[in-house]
Amino acid sequence: MVNRVYVEKRAEFDTLTENLQQELTSSLGLKGLEKLRVIHRYDAEGLSEADFDRARVQVFSEPQVDHILDTLPEADFILAVEPLPGQYDQRADSAAQCIQMLTQKERPTVRSAEIYLFTGHFTDGEKESLTRQLLNPVESRVASLEPAETLMNEQAAPADVAVLEGFTDMNEADLSDFIARYGLAMDRDDLRLCRDYFASEHRQPTLTEIRVLDTYWSDHCRHTTFTTELTSLETDDPRVQKTLDTYGEMHLRLRSGRPVTLMDLATIGAKELKAEGKLTNLDESEEINACTVKITVDVNGREEDWLLLFKNETHNHPTEIEPFGGAATCIGGAIRDPLSGRSYVYQAMRVTGAADPTVPLSETMPGKLAQKKLVTTAAAGYSSYGNQIGLATGLVDEIYHPGYAAKRMEIGAVVGAAPAENVKRLVPAPGDIVVLLGGKTGRDGCGGATGSSKAHDAGSLSTCGAEVQKGNPPEERKLQRLFRDAEAASMIKRCNDFGAGGVSVAIGELADGLVIDLDAVPKKYEGLDGTELAISESQERMAVVLAPEDVDRFLAKADGENLEATPVAVVTEEKRLVMNWRGSRIVDLSRAFLDENGAHKQAEAFIAAPEKTVKSRRKQSFEDEFLHTLADLNVCDKRGLAERFDSTIGAGTVLMPFGGKRQKTPEQAMACKLPVRGGETETCSMMAYGFSPYAMEKDPYGGAYASCA
Repeated sequence: MVNRVYVEKRAEFDTLTENLQQELTSSLGLKGLEKLRVIHRYDAEGLSEADFDRARVQVFSEPQVDHILDTLPEADFILAVEPLPGQYDQRADSAAQCIQMLTQKERPTVRSAEIYLFTGHFTDGEKESLTRQLLNPVESRVASLEPAETLMNEQAAPADVAVLEGFTDMNEADLSDFIARYGLAMDRDDLRLCRDYFASEHRQPTLTEIRVLDTYWSDHCRHTTFTTELTSLETDDPRVQKTLDTYGEMHLRLRSGRPVTLMDLATIGAKELKAEGKLTNLDESEEINACTVKITVDVNGREEDWLLLFKNETHNHPTEIEPFGGAATCIGGAIRDPLSGRSYVYQAMRVTGAADPTVPLSETMPGKLAQKKLVTTAAAGYSSYGNQIGLATGLVDEIYHPGYAAKRMEIGAVVGAAPAENVKRLVPAPGDIVVLLGGKTGRDGCGGATGSSKAHDAGSLSTCGAEVQKGNPPEERKLQRLFRDAEAASMIKRCNDFGAGGVSVAIGELADGLVIDLDAVPKKYEGLDGTELAISESQERMAVVLAPEDVDRFLAKADGENLEATPVAVVTEEKRLVMNWRGSRIVDLSRAFLDENGAHKQAEAFIAAPEKTVKSRRKQSFEDEFLHTLADLNVCDKRGLAERFDSTIGAGTVLMPFGGKRQKTPEQAMACKLPVRGGETETCSMMAYGFSPYAMEKDPYGGAYASCA
């Protein structure tokens, strides 16, 4: 039986609905909108009537600020919005967890929807504009208003993974058609390389193998653009030529015989410093984590060796098509790299770029979300994730320029640290076990790496929904807590996150030889096929390599943090990546072929000197100049944006976002003390799910900090 309840904020507390009504009226020019009501709908299955009645007032609502309704009020226009099937719904998931804690019984199934009730007079065009403004087809759909008979979807058993017969016989035209048919990120040269490889193995590939290769070789995972050989690099600017000459001398001395690439240009400076003996504190290993520096930290008067890790993440494409989830997974994605290095991420900044958000919806580029929708929803997504996981965001700024109209810029940068003794970087040995740790696998996140590596058009908004992960900050918070346990961290030989490429890359990069059991991968729901299990990505999962004798102890540690941990793979002597599903081998690729990273790419580059422009002095009065400057969006007060982000979590912030005598001057930098295990000082940090009761958790490391020596 499905129980349903409607929850609406009391008028005196419902500022969000009031603000939304004002925004819709101004941005869409609605003259007939008289009143807007926003109601949250919850459906729950698997609860007794008594338990549901308890959940109505203790989980789904807060009686002090909410009205509880049994029926939906009437309105002139009703729009109900719910997440697409397969998309993570944090509101419903958090409600289900709270109900399980409340009843101490099995977790029920919960679905949520947001219902907008409009009173007034609206044309069909205005109704369409309202739907377009409030519903993003990448992540959500129009929900039915009818009662649900069941929330349990009867999932048909997925079909066996197809073997692509005739693949090794494809000609050039066939290769192009194949790329278009399957929407691959790889080009024809890459696919030709695949054809020849499978011909040499005297077999046809499975669809999963092609998807895995497409993911493994994607620009997102292998930086194809930056590793393309530049056969010609010229300029007509003398200043640039001087720099290129310096680079050429360094390249000849340090990288002789290696191709000239953008990656080499970007990293040659660090190699020069290392050759001069000036980069002795750089921590280098085969493990792929964030940039890591060796430092000495004063901990209560005693010097300790620590590792300082930093990482920046861009999520331009995901945020462009699904701003809340894209921006949320920008910060979650930035966290996961240093986190996989067993560090505690304690500081972040956010710098973004957008076009003019005051432009009306009617002037929005075809196939794009409105700039105001992008700006406000992305800020909500990033701040929601950062504030929930407990990350001090010390600097927030946004740049407004017409160049960002076609593609938004979303950047998150983080800093983490860990005692050096907690981090063991060892080479996996045959027989070692790979444990999948954290969240379960779903369809959200399938194709994220390849989606970010493809060219997009106006149709991308309606076809790329599954590529955008849905963030789950409470789950990543549990990973942070586990990795701060010195005993748990020291058991890990090697670790990788499930950021881009899911199982195929996260586990595939850990060792040269692996056999992966996809049937063992925990799933959010049934019906996922082998390909989806192999490539679905998220930042709330980690793959860790453990010695066999440490597995049971590590699983117990994970259970203590309420983290799901499952052995899913074994390290082997043979250097091949193997994946088994439902008794069949659906991936069997040689490590040498995987490491080719696709076909060798070449390009020519010419750096043109910038055009010289003469700035004409405006013939305006000082008052006009002053008002013109104030009217620039880039000069406007952004305190409202910055204050959506908590800069004080953990009490380690050194520079507040706004300084000066009246604390209204924006800072140009950020600084935090390092989080250390400090004496007897402890604090309690609260993580709110958005439901009552709230979850209180004790963080023994949250209250003591030290500065870097």
